[in-house]
Amino acid sequence: MSRPGGGGEKPGGSPLFAGAPPSLCSLVLAGRAAKIDLLPVPAWWIAIIQRQRHQPPALLTRQTLLTRHITTDGATRSVRQQKQSKPPASESAKNRPHSPGPGPGPGPSSPVAMAAAGTLTALLKDAAAAFPARRAVAVPGKLELTHAALDALVDAAAARLAADAGLLPGHVVALCFPNTVELVIMFLAVIRARGVAAPLNPAYTQEEFEFYLSDSEARLLITGAEGNPAVQAAAAKLGLAHAAATLPDAAGPVHLAGLQEQEASAANGNSFANAASDVALFLHTSGTTSRPKGVPLTQGNLAASVRNIRSVYRLRETDATVVVLPLFHVHGLVCALLGSLAAAASVALPSAGRFSASTFWADMRAAGATWYTAVPTIHQIILDRHAARPEEEPIPALRFVRSCSASLAPSILEKLEAAFGAPVLEAYAMTEASHMMTSNPLPEDGARKPGSVGRAAGQLELAVLDEGGAAVAAGTAGEVCVRGANVTAGYKGNPAANEEAFRFGWFHTGDIGVLDEEGYVRLVGRIKELINRGGEKISPIEVDAVLLAHPGVKQAVAFGVPDHKYGEEINCAVIPRREGALAEEDVLAHCRRNLASFKVPKKVFITNDLPKTATGKIQRRIVAQHFVKAA
Repeated sequence: MSRPGGGGEKPGGSPLFAGAPPSLCSLVLAGRAAKIDLLPVPAWWIAIIQRQRHQPPALLTRQTLLTRHITTDGATRSVRQQKQSKPPASESAKNRPHSPGPGPGPGPSSPVAMAAAGTLTALLKDAAAAFPARRAVAVPGKLELTHAALDALVDAAAARLAADAGLLPGHVVALCFPNTVELVIMFLAVIRARGVAAPLNPAYTQEEFEFYLSDSEARLLITGAEGNPAVQAAAAKLGLAHAAATLPDAAGPVHLAGLQEQEASAANGNSFANAASDVALFLHTSGTTSRPKGVPLTQGNLAASVRNIRSVYRLRETDATVVVLPLFHVHGLVCALLGSLAAAASVALPSAGRFSASTFWADMRAAGATWYTAVPTIHQIILDRHAARPEEEPIPALRFVRSCSASLAPSILEKLEAAFGAPVLEAYAMTEASHMMTSNPLPEDGARKPGSVGRAAGQLELAVLDEGGAAVAAGTAGEVCVRGANVTAGYKGNPAANEEAFRFGWFHTGDIGVLDEEGYVRLVGRIKELINRGGEKISPIEVDAVLLAHPGVKQAVAFGVPDHKYGEEINCAVIPRREGALAEEDVLAHCRRNLASFKVPKKVFITNDLPKTATGKIQRRIVAQHFVKAA
């Protein structure tokens, strides 16, 4: 089999896999033993494998009982790997006969569903087989798909991609959609056909699209029927084919305008043997401290993350949520969408096409929602709307509310719990870990600690290390490091970033944190965001929390600015709850009462807006640049 861009031999005395992590080699060799077609490895994925030749692997799987020796504090210690246990099937799933359920039949050209254990595809197919008639995806008042119907639509779309677009394993497909059912189907179809899905933010400029399309080495662009002039212009400039996906009705199939329809061959239609080592998703980091870094995630990475999410939150087929975050972002995609689908639960897409505070609770009621996940900014918007215009109809009884992707101030957490009568579970996640790394537990599983991001999730391993790679004592600050089956093997084409991030057998997050005796993590700040004021290291997160506790402050962010005397000084920007009702001196007086003198901001910028990412995340570096320049 040819390997585009690789030219290497197959494993087994192969220079291509010499020195590769044992976890990756074992997955490939397992594929050979089962006579499963191997993934044609893209050149950039080969580079990631070769990068790890002379260092301990950052990805340690739990599929075999191994004892690995890693050096942290100059001594050698053993870390025994746990055997991955299969999540127990529910009694109803055990006793339910297999049924294809309603929905479009696969037809002669659709793929035979072959998915190795430990893949996202296997989890989704297991869910569809166990609960075929339960709702999977819906747009309130417009469309509903059962798990069986979604599974069949995805199989059919995967076959069409292979036949009409010539999609081969390892080919990257860029997806540029708002949150639609078509995006859900096409994302799953690309990875089921063993392609690599690369979701893009529709708000990018043409220049930004050109960078992301080029960096991912995309071969095909798929949009919704409405199109996107900027991404289409970028794709045309780069010579990429473009298709527009439309789902006429729940009966399907998805129509792909722009591709010449051909008869699907047996070779294309029946050879989708998904493996855990298949690269399935390609995302970029937010680039807050450097240019965006490409992060490849495999079927195994995604499956491990989804299992962790399902386990921590006890998700099951009776759960439902509304996706309020964009699906081009790992938070909404992996936690809200894939976590739900793998549990045979239900996902609703907002009726307005994107998050809207005015329709949020109506959508939650229509979906029968039992939980939702969001960033702190969206929680604040929901709270403000609720305070200004309380819901006339009862709020659904929620099992929990989840907050992630940015620090949630304890004062906001308390207000959320009081307003909506549900435990608020703050979590910690990164793209490189296929989203979730830690979370506060459900009440039945342990204590929730405001100001903490909880404990290591599921099978993930977490440690707080010093600069030399030694574990620090409980209560001592150090860098938060993780490893596990959900962690990427490395960045694409960025050896310098890989050398910095993957050391001592761990992935280094770049976050400073403190681990307590019970295993709960409290984040102090980014290594590059800590404010060094005359030698005193100050956490901007701590200052944020104090600012947000002021009754007149709606949003706040603290940041460091250059200072000729102290090296750095603290400034902050705040949005008042009522325009004109907050003075700088009020904020400073509040800080003096609640912070040590050296932590009190020197300057307070009162503003009506703060720069944010597409997911509502505030970036300190950009805020600092904006206000320092304005001053």
